[in-house]
Amino acid sequence: MSEDNVQAVPPGMHSLTPHLVCANAAAAIDFYRQAFGAEEIMRLPMPDGKLGHAMLRIGDSMLMLADEFPQWESHSPATLRGSPVTIHLAVPDVDATFEQAIAAGAQARMAPADMFWGDRYGVLVDPFGHHWSVATHVRDVPVEEMRAEMERMFAGGVRA
Repeated sequence: MSEDNVQAVPPGMHSLTPHLVCANAAAAIDFYRQAFGAEEIMRLPMPDGKLGHAMLRIGDSMLMLADEFPQWESHSPATLRGSPVTIHLAVPDVDATFEQAIAAGAQARMAPADMFWGDRYGVLVDPFGHHWSVATHVRDVPVEEMRAEMERMFAGGVRA
């Protein structure tokens, strides 16, 4: 096999791809299928049955995941008691996707609502502790208008 034809960014991949660590990655794959319509591309189980690596496709993007491996300092949000990271998922119908994720076992943090930046937007936490924002873009808003709305919100004492 020649390395002359190898693409630096493989077909189907984007420059940035989330790679999640999950306590029970096999169960996470099932959840992402039910919640977000994920398609499993591949999985590489370790001899002990844990997943060393898996690849899913959600919409036009890839999602990598693996089980926890404490010996390699690879911990899930469950072990770390939370996550500071939110994965943003753009979908055609945020309300339907939000309800589908709730039915699959996600917890609602913020129900979908129309936002000043032009998205209908909601926030979920999956059963593995990962945070997801889910949105449908409903209107284009100039940056100046977004900036003015943020200034108005924070002048009124609204906290993020």
